[in-house]
Amino acid sequence: MSAKAIESGGRDATDPLRPESPSDEEDELSQSSDQASDGSPGKPPQGPPQGPDGSGSDPRDPPKDGGSDFSHKAGIACAAVIGGALAVGAVPVVLGAMGFTGAGIAASSIAAKMMSSAAIANGGGVAAGSLVATLQSVGAAGLSMSSNIILGSAGSALGAWLWDRK
Repeated sequence: MSAKAIESGGRDATDPLRPESPSDEEDELSQSSDQASDGSPGKPPQGPPQGPDGSGSDPRDPPKDGGSDFSHKAGIACAAVIGGALAVGAVPVVLGAMGFTGAGIAASSIAAKMMSSAAIANGGGVAAGSLVATLQSVGAAGLSMSSNIILGSAGSALGAWLWDRK
């Protein structure tokens, strides 16, 4: 029996039922196609993946900045909600800290000093509609619904703007 017959499992090389095996030339060709561009066998080619148009970028890839457009928009929305809530919620806290309380103007506070200056400027009284009178009214009764909406909108716009700048 010939060497080819032994390799083919005992069948004769001229046997029509013998499955064809690739020739030596085809083996070498397939091995060279498995080599990477740097010549090392078995490694895939290096470099960025090519898109369908061969441009080097695939439009299905996520954005390069690491986040999606949805997460950016969600961040802006959260910042807007937080900014609006902070703006509306901070007004009573800040006015109370200044001395404009529900029981009146607190002694020795910023509000008392503002009231004293306004009274001296107006000949002994605080004018209706002045800044001190308006702040005392808000400190005692709170803001109206329309004022809360305007303040919340401004806080939302500021929060969204600050988030979008980062």
